Amino acid sequence: MSSKSIVNGHRMRKRFGQNFLNDSNIIARITRSVSPKETDRIVEIGPGQGAITEDLVGAGAKVTAVELDRDLIPWLVVKFEKDTNFDIVNADALKTDFGAFVDDEPLRIVGNLPYNISTPLIFHLLSFSGAIKDMHFMLQKEVVDRMAAGPGDNNYGRLSVMTQYLCQVIPLFIVPPESFDPPPKVDSAIVRLVPRTEVDTLLDESFFATVVRTAFNQRRKTLRNSLKPLLQNVDVASLGIDLSLRPENISVAEYVALANHLVEANKAQ
Repeated sequence: MSSKSIVNGHRMRKRFGQNFLNDSNIIARITRSVSPKETDRIVEIGPGQGAITEDLVGAGAKVTAVELDRDLIPWLVVKFEKDTNFDIVNADALKTDFGAFVDDEPLRIVGNLPYNISTPLIFHLLSFSGAIKDMHFMLQKEVVDRMAAGPGDNNYGRLSVMTQYLCQVIPLFIVPPESFDPPPKVDSAIVRLVPRTEVDTLLDESFFATVVRTAFNQRRKTLRNSLKPLLQNVDVASLGIDLSLRPENISVAEYVALANHLVEANKAQ
């Protein structure tokens, strides 16, 4: 995409990864998937020119838009100036404290996420999962495939494990490139993430993240080799997990059990 592309009078910014949704059928389908209500507290990430925002606000939900591109702010302010249930924040979603938006209702997050920041942004949002009711995202289809993949699938990796530990991942439908202006070079997909009300207990969440990251950093190696720095002085025979397997071959629950075992083993030393 050229950084000089102009859509509806707005100069597109390549560094923001902007592709504006302009397919009314897809917009309506997304709105039906979200099913916004007057009682909802919605935070929309990257509203662009307000294609989805219009439906969310029109449903009566209290909507806060988080937009990084300052050039879009005045345009959106004018577009929604009569809507008292809309406000906008000029901020980087990667650095935003989403907990600050919570009032009487848990947050519902909606966003057409830029491909270049989608994975780190998902990890950032998962840190607020206790304050979130659900999330509906438009992402690169490849990212949704990775989030939803199970053990044994080539797409199964760190993003799969960390997301599925905290959320139920529900892929909804594919959005073709021609639904955007300018069209991206890849298919997109809509996914629903629902934070779990109950999760397997972790003794150390930070260490769990370290175990998963370390395992998949060398995904072609066996777990025994990829996790070698973390397995020193640990009785691996008592793990109950086959460490001759590769990282993509064990489940989320097994990663939890593995991390907890290593925490306990380190305490005993």
